[in-house]
Amino acid sequence: MVARVQLPKQARRGEIIEVRIAIQHKMETGFRFDHSGKPIPKNVVNQVVCRYNGDEVFRAELGSGVAANPYLQFYTVADASGELVFEWVDDAGERGSERARIEVTG
Repeated sequence: MVARVQLPKQARRGEIIEVRIAIQHKMETGFRFDHSGKPIPKNVVNQVVCRYNGDEVFRAELGSGVAANPYLQFYTVADASGELVFEWVDDAGERGSERARIEVTG
């Protein structure tokens, strides 16, 4: 699974920053059928976690009501230069991750 992360490259210490992530995933609900009439098994991203320099700053539990290629947005405080690490898992047990850096000044 691939994801695209957007956040400022730089911020001032104490500034509230917006963080966005779009995860490329079909998000099968389990309600659709293939061309031969067999149900397509449910397979959605069910958990997304973001850690900022090792500290968890965001967690989401998703379900079948979320559209394909889920897009999440949240805010956090820029407290130190470092890395935001995103990790997610789907119903099939497939895991994905993405990283983004931020430089904090002041």
